[in-house]
Amino acid sequence: MTLLVETVERERDTLIRNGVRLALLGDVEALPPAPRAGLRRLMDETAPLARMTLHLALSYSGRWEITQAARRIAEDVAAGRLDPADVDEVAVAARMATADAPAPDLLIRTGGETRISNFLLWSAAYTELYFTPCLWPDFRRPQLYEAVRSFQRRERRYGKVMDH
Repeated sequence: MTLLVETVERERDTLIRNGVRLALLGDVEALPPAPRAGLRRLMDETAPLARMTLHLALSYSGRWEITQAARRIAEDVAAGRLDPADVDEVAVAARMATADAPAPDLLIRTGGETRISNFLLWSAAYTELYFTPCLWPDFRRPQLYEAVRSFQRRERRYGKVMDH
Protein backbone atom coordinates (compact mmCIF):
# COMPACT_ATOMS: atom_id res chain seq x y z
CA MET A 1 0.00 0.00 0.00
CA THR A 2 2.96 2.33 0.56
CA LEU A 3 3.92 1.86 -3.09
CA LEU A 4 0.36 2.75 -4.10
CA VAL A 5 0.42 6.00 -2.12
CA GLU A 6 3.85 6.92 -3.51
CA THR A 7 2.75 6.19 -7.08
CA VAL A 8 -0.44 8.22 -6.72
CA GLU A 9 1.51 11.18 -5.36
CA ARG A 10 4.18 10.88 -8.07
CA GLU A 11 1.62 10.70 -10.90
CA ARG A 12 -0.72 13.41 -9.55
CA ASP A 13 0.63 16.27 -11.69
CA THR A 14 0.72 14.11 -14.82
CA LEU A 15 -2.90 13.08 -14.35
CA ILE A 16 -4.03 16.66 -13.81
CA ARG A 17 -1.93 18.04 -16.69
CA ASN A 18 -3.47 15.46 -19.03
CA GLY A 19 -7.04 15.98 -17.84
CA VAL A 20 -7.35 12.47 -16.36
CA ARG A 21 -10.02 11.87 -13.75
CA LEU A 22 -9.30 9.11 -11.23
CA ALA A 23 -12.15 6.76 -10.34
CA LEU A 24 -11.93 3.80 -8.00
CA LEU A 25 -13.62 0.44 -8.43
CA GLY A 26 -13.87 -1.73 -5.38
CA ASP A 27 -14.41 -1.74 -1.65
CA VAL A 28 -12.52 1.46 -0.89
CA GLU A 29 -13.49 1.22 2.79
CA ALA A 30 -11.45 -1.99 3.05
CA LEU A 31 -8.24 -0.09 2.24
CA PRO A 32 -5.98 1.14 5.05
CA PRO A 33 -6.62 4.77 6.09
CA ALA A 34 -3.52 6.40 4.52
CA PRO A 35 -3.96 5.02 0.97
CA ARG A 36 -7.72 5.55 1.17
CA ALA A 37 -7.22 9.21 2.12
CA GLY A 38 -4.59 9.78 -0.58
CA LEU A 39 -6.73 8.20 -3.26
CA ARG A 40 -9.84 10.12 -2.19
CA ARG A 41 -7.84 13.37 -2.22
CA LEU A 42 -6.69 12.69 -5.78
CA MET A 43 -10.20 11.68 -6.83
CA ASP A 44 -11.52 15.00 -5.48
CA GLU A 45 -8.76 16.96 -7.23
CA THR A 46 -9.36 15.25 -10.57
CA ALA A 47 -13.18 15.07 -10.36
CA PRO A 48 -13.77 18.02 -12.71
CA LEU A 49 -11.38 16.66 -15.37
CA ALA A 50 -13.01 15.02 -18.37
CA ARG A 51 -10.46 14.17 -21.05
CA MET A 52 -10.10 10.60 -19.82
CA THR A 53 -11.03 8.50 -16.80
CA LEU A 54 -8.58 6.12 -15.17
CA HIS A 55 -10.46 3.38 -13.33
CA LEU A 56 -8.27 1.87 -10.65
CA ALA A 57 -9.54 -1.47 -9.33
CA LEU A 58 -8.56 -1.97 -5.69
CA SER A 59 -10.16 -4.48 -3.35
CA TYR A 60 -12.43 -5.25 -6.32
CA SER A 61 -14.14 -8.38 -7.55
CA GLY A 62 -16.99 -8.87 -9.97
CA ARG A 63 -18.95 -10.78 -7.34
CA TRP A 64 -18.45 -7.92 -4.87
CA GLU A 65 -19.73 -5.46 -7.48
CA ILE A 66 -22.86 -7.50 -8.25
CA THR A 67 -23.52 -8.05 -4.54
CA GLN A 68 -23.28 -4.30 -3.89
CA ALA A 69 -25.73 -3.61 -6.73
CA ALA A 70 -28.15 -6.20 -5.33
CA ARG A 71 -27.89 -4.59 -1.89
CA ARG A 72 -28.65 -1.14 -3.37
CA ILE A 73 -31.67 -2.55 -5.18
CA ALA A 74 -32.93 -4.18 -1.98
CA GLU A 75 -32.47 -0.88 -0.11
CA ASP A 76 -34.31 1.06 -2.83
CA VAL A 77 -37.18 -1.44 -2.83
CA ALA A 78 -37.40 -1.41 0.98
CA ALA A 79 -37.44 2.42 1.00
CA GLY A 80 -40.16 2.53 -1.66
CA ARG A 81 -37.90 4.19 -4.25
CA LEU A 82 -38.09 1.20 -6.59
CA ASP A 83 -40.92 -1.15 -7.43
CA PRO A 84 -39.75 -4.79 -7.62
CA ALA A 85 -41.46 -5.02 -11.02
CA ASP A 86 -39.03 -2.37 -12.28
CA VAL A 87 -35.92 -4.39 -11.47
CA ASP A 88 -34.42 -5.08 -14.87
CA GLU A 89 -31.00 -4.94 -16.53
CA VAL A 90 -31.10 -1.14 -16.62
CA ALA A 91 -31.88 -0.92 -12.89
CA VAL A 92 -29.07 -3.34 -12.06
CA ALA A 93 -26.55 -1.64 -14.36
CA ALA A 94 -27.33 1.76 -12.83
CA ARG A 95 -26.30 0.44 -9.41
CA MET A 96 -23.04 -1.18 -10.46
CA ALA A 97 -19.72 0.36 -9.44
CA THR A 98 -18.96 0.61 -13.17
CA ALA A 99 -22.22 2.43 -13.97
CA ASP A 100 -20.42 5.55 -15.19
CA ALA A 101 -18.02 3.63 -17.44
CA PRO A 102 -18.70 2.18 -20.87
CA ALA A 103 -18.52 -1.58 -21.19
CA PRO A 104 -15.05 -2.61 -22.33
CA ASP A 105 -14.69 -3.62 -25.96
CA LEU A 106 -11.56 -5.68 -25.36
CA LEU A 107 -10.17 -7.39 -22.28
CA ILE A 108 -6.55 -8.47 -22.54
CA ARG A 109 -5.42 -11.24 -20.19
CA THR A 110 -1.67 -11.71 -19.95
CA GLY A 111 0.48 -14.48 -18.52
CA GLY A 112 -1.14 -17.42 -20.29
CA GLU A 113 -4.24 -17.39 -18.08
CA THR A 114 -7.47 -18.17 -19.94
CA ARG A 115 -10.07 -16.96 -17.48
CA ILE A 116 -11.46 -13.59 -16.43
CA SER A 117 -10.84 -14.28 -12.72
CA ASN A 118 -13.87 -12.56 -11.20
CA PHE A 119 -13.16 -9.33 -13.10
CA LEU A 120 -15.93 -7.14 -14.55
CA LEU A 121 -18.43 -10.02 -14.56
CA TRP A 122 -21.37 -7.76 -15.42
CA SER A 123 -19.64 -5.23 -17.67
CA ALA A 124 -17.74 -7.78 -19.74
CA ALA A 125 -20.83 -9.63 -20.97
CA TYR A 126 -20.11 -8.71 -24.62
CA THR A 127 -16.44 -7.90 -24.28
CA GLU A 128 -14.02 -9.55 -26.68
CA LEU A 129 -11.37 -11.54 -24.82
CA TYR A 130 -7.73 -11.74 -25.84
CA PHE A 131 -5.37 -14.16 -24.11
CA THR A 132 -1.61 -13.96 -24.47
CA PRO A 133 1.20 -15.96 -22.89
CA CYS A 134 3.19 -12.73 -22.56
CA LEU A 135 3.66 -11.76 -18.92
CA TRP A 136 2.39 -8.31 -17.89
CA PRO A 137 5.83 -6.78 -17.27
CA ASP A 138 6.84 -7.75 -20.81
CA PHE A 139 3.59 -6.61 -22.47
CA ARG A 140 4.55 -3.63 -24.60
CA ARG A 141 3.43 -1.76 -27.71
CA PRO A 142 3.96 -4.69 -30.16
CA GLN A 143 1.85 -7.00 -27.99
CA LEU A 144 -0.84 -4.34 -27.63
CA TYR A 145 -0.91 -3.83 -31.40
CA GLU A 146 -1.32 -7.57 -31.92
CA ALA A 147 -4.24 -7.64 -29.47
CA VAL A 148 -5.87 -4.72 -31.28
CA ARG A 149 -5.32 -6.39 -34.69
CA SER A 150 -6.97 -9.54 -33.33
CA PHE A 151 -9.89 -7.44 -32.09
CA GLN A 152 -10.24 -5.72 -35.48
CA ARG A 153 -10.56 -9.08 -37.25
CA ARG A 154 -13.56 -10.09 -35.14
CA GLU A 155 -17.21 -9.71 -35.99
CA ARG A 156 -18.97 -8.18 -32.99
CA ARG A 157 -22.53 -9.47 -32.72
CA TYR A 158 -23.44 -8.63 -29.11
CA GLY A 159 -25.26 -11.92 -28.62
CA LYS A 160 -26.95 -12.03 -32.01
CA VAL A 161 -26.51 -14.98 -34.34
CA MET A 162 -24.62 -14.49 -37.57
CA ASP A 163 -26.63 -14.07 -40.78
CA HIS A 164 -25.74 -16.60 -43.47
